[in-house]
Amino acid sequence: MPIRDCTVIAIEGTQAAGKTTLAHALTAHLREQSVNAQCAGEPARSSPFRGDFDLVAELDLFAQHFTAALRAARHQQLLITDKTPANVLALARLVLDTSEPRTVTVLAACDALCRAWMPGAYDVILYCRDRYDQQAGGDRMRERVLSLQEDADFAIHTACAATGVPILEVPTGMSTAERVQWIAKRVNHRGLMP
Repeated sequence: MPIRDCTVIAIEGTQAAGKTTLAHALTAHLREQSVNAQCAGEPARSSPFRGDFDLVAELDLFAQHFTAALRAARHQQLLITDKTPANVLALARLVLDTSEPRTVTVLAACDALCRAWMPGAYDVILYCRDRYDQQAGGDRMRERVLSLQEDADFAIHTACAATGVPILEVPTGMSTAERVQWIAKRVNHRGLMP
């Protein structure tokens, strides 16, 4: 059952894949179609732990992905999320010391929560594999993890797939407008439009 009878679509992928741009463009497109849609932004952009890679920072981001979606879905027909908790889990496994027992225990609990919650909360994950040039602007904090981009892409896709939420692979090389049209057609075809 979706969150409060709201269709929830996640935009996923590694760093610099155009997730945020796509989430906002897709939300705008849906609103133009008179759909009561909202975009739940990426919690990392406003985190008080921004730039820290420790267990506390990762756990805070993980939790925010739950609360941001729950709060945003409260009065919407359709919610677009910029990432999922599975993304945070996957990146935490790459940046944290997984030889530390407490970290291992907490990440195992996060994994169990993703597998238990996400299949009933998310209707579909749209997975983006494009890589945009960071010299053109964007989030400077992600420069610290761009060297992990290939590993992150594999880890994030694996973590998302492990939840059992259906994944649609968004074709690479399209403009934002083309991506929105491609997605809108598939979302309509799957009966996810309110």
